[in-house]
Amino acid sequence: MCGIVGAVATRDITPVLVEGLRRLEYRGYDSCGVALLQDGALTRSRSTARVAELQSQIRQSALAGHLGISHTRWATHGAPVTGNAHPHFSRDEVAVVHNGIIENYESIRAELKSAGYEFVTETDTEVIGHLIHQLYRGDLLAAVRAAVARFKGAYAIAVMHKGEPQRLVGARSGSPLVVGLGKDENFLASDALALAGTTDQIVYLEDGDVVDIDLTRAQVVDASGAPVQRPVHTVKAVAGGAELGPYQHYMQKEIFEQPRAVSDTIESIESITPELFGGGAADVLATVDSALILACGTSYYAGLIAKVWLESIAGLPTQVEIASEYRYRDSVPNPRTLVVVVSQSGETADTLAALKHAQSLGMKHTLGIINVATSAMARQTALQFFTRAGVEIGVASTKAFTTQLVALFLLTLTIAKQRRCLDEASERGHIRALRHLPAALQAVLALEPQVIAWSQEFARKEHALFLGRGLHYPIALEGALKLKEISYIHAEAYPAGELKHGPLALVTAEMPVVTVAPNDALVEKLKSNMQEVRARGGQLYVFADADTQIESAPGIHVIKLPEHYGPLSPILHVVPLQLLAYHTAVARKTDVDKPRNLAKSVTVE
Repeated sequence: MCGIVGAVATRDITPVLVEGLRRLEYRGYDSCGVALLQDGALTRSRSTARVAELQSQIRQSALAGHLGISHTRWATHGAPVTGNAHPHFSRDEVAVVHNGIIENYESIRAELKSAGYEFVTETDTEVIGHLIHQLYRGDLLAAVRAAVARFKGAYAIAVMHKGEPQRLVGARSGSPLVVGLGKDENFLASDALALAGTTDQIVYLEDGDVVDIDLTRAQVVDASGAPVQRPVHTVKAVAGGAELGPYQHYMQKEIFEQPRAVSDTIESIESITPELFGGGAADVLATVDSALILACGTSYYAGLIAKVWLESIAGLPTQVEIASEYRYRDSVPNPRTLVVVVSQSGETADTLAALKHAQSLGMKHTLGIINVATSAMARQTALQFFTRAGVEIGVASTKAFTTQLVALFLLTLTIAKQRRCLDEASERGHIRALRHLPAALQAVLALEPQVIAWSQEFARKEHALFLGRGLHYPIALEGALKLKEISYIHAEAYPAGELKHGPLALVTAEMPVVTVAPNDALVEKLKSNMQEVRARGGQLYVFADADTQIESAPGIHVIKLPEHYGPLSPILHVVPLQLLAYHTAVARKTDVDKPRNLAKSVTVE
């Protein structure tokens, strides 16, 4: 979601601001802009096109300066039009960029209107600039601190004032913000990746922090106003994986990177031990008597699969909650519950808030399954497992999902071993299966030409139904999500046994029904459900294991995966669903890597 880059330097920082925005494009955005202090005046350029177009505008306008802020916006309040794009100005003296949502902006807006401030946008952000301007008495830090004390909601902001040409002030609460340190120059960004190639010295701000930045220092004060020292991290935030190579889109590249990502994630694992999840994990995992998995979107589906694993293999009662729902309902806390939060970015706002809510209820045994070691979630959980998917640029998650499943399977085996549900022979068998996963994934990826043929049919449809049972129902959910989010085809997923309880009414010859059909204990039941579809004239598209004895026939199209993979089968079966969504979107000529209305890192509620 929205991206921030700011800088103060002795050189022209326009290239730094623009390059930082380019590195944050993967998050998704619908407008972008830059503001600079040039010849003593605030100047800006904004666009509802891509960062490349903004760069062209900046060149044509000859914008330059030593102090500046920039932003990519994903619209919340106000349409994605140039007038609502950041940075916002207040009386041409204060410039501000903002990630997040100010929940009490309406009351502040009314107050500022009464004080004579003119509002020209539909955004909540405009109140930030005007309130800081109203509170300004020659000290930007003091004005920002006074302003943020009034805000309710989540925010990360960067602010500059024309009267202080070597000063940049930032603040965060609930949205990420980092400081980059350089020589005679310093930086702000919402993600360390934005500063890759500029500096690798990064300070991660905590909630409530306000930072005062000039050419030679970055002074942080906490929510109480007391100066604090936040540690400096050396972060090699390279844009690894940022080159497309032979692939047409990042999503396609990331689908094909899954064997490598899985291999990297399990690379150093020789045996199942609690230490995989950090120091102190042995004591924690020996204590817990249940698990609560909190996640959103694709990560939530990974949690649903983990629930089946944890209960069937480890005998551990497990709940899975959508993070944005859990935090707002009354629940019964259990201090012996292991709270597992799953997030690719480690900055997902709803999941972070759900984690804090669980902790506030007294549940202190927390574990993060995260792809970014420097994220807020990594700092706020007691235990962590870092997947090694690498940078994922496509908005639709692929390799992050499969590596999350690997991590959750390792957690399952670890808890099973702690609870004496896993003998040595079974442990060795599971490790062998994990080691063979990259090769098995390569074999599934080889099915791409067959999937492409199906995609030509799907591209002409507007609706699709996905079916799965047991461990593979969440894979059906994930397949439907992928198709809808990048091809814009309406897709729904159901447990196949639920067909006769409503969804069967939708089945016609025009409704493709995608079925995940591994050779597991439920395959015969699934075959009966498939017959229900065929009897209504439905067209079945089945991803089956080689030994399921499901064959192509009129009304049934079958692609066979090379082998059944036991409890790890979902990791293989999701891949052809990813490919189907991808190639259908390509056939429909959508923006695959940046689907409309969506963002990569969801840092607002």
